[in-house]
Amino acid sequence: MDGSLPSFEERTTYIRSTHELEDQIIELAGHLNAANYRFLSLLAEFDRRKGWNCRATRDCAHWLNWKCGIDLGAAREKVRTARALEKLPLVSAAMARGEISYSNVRATTRVATPENEHYFLQIARHGTAHHVETLVRAYRRATEAEELSREHQQQMKRCVQYNWDDDGSLILKARLPADV
Repeated sequence: MDGSLPSFEERTTYIRSTHELEDQIIELAGHLNAANYRFLSLLAEFDRRKGWNCRATRDCAHWLNWKCGIDLGAAREKVRTARALEKLPLVSAAMARGEISYSNVRATTRVATPENEHYFLQIARHGTAHHVETLVRAYRRATEAEELSREHQQQMKRCVQYNWDDDGSLILKARLPADV
């Protein structure tokens, strides 16, 4: 190359092939997401059947670590995510179609329930993995604060009242927190 600028034809070929490369990467990522879903589905079934119970492993995560070479912490997350997906049909279907990544599903399954999965699925479809993780952390903090507030309110409203009935019996009425 003599240091001159590429011609229009060369730039067009480069741009076209770069776009084609981008399309292929995105398509392959979808296939990997769908394959990850298949892996998680099989893993959930294997765990439910206790296929890992061969006296050499304590649980499914240890089996994954041993047989598949997956880090123990990552294996625990895979098992947790796999089991959570069984209760989330919308998230499961989206991952099976390759629409959302394992990273987004892993984060989503920490907080999603059948009642709110549509909301979290929309976040997983349109957000980056970092964005989803950030929102899930914020949601968990808000939920924990709400639970603490509820417990505090229950503690503040606790009481015991009593009075005597006409026949001399003692009548008790108590309001106690749920855990008591």
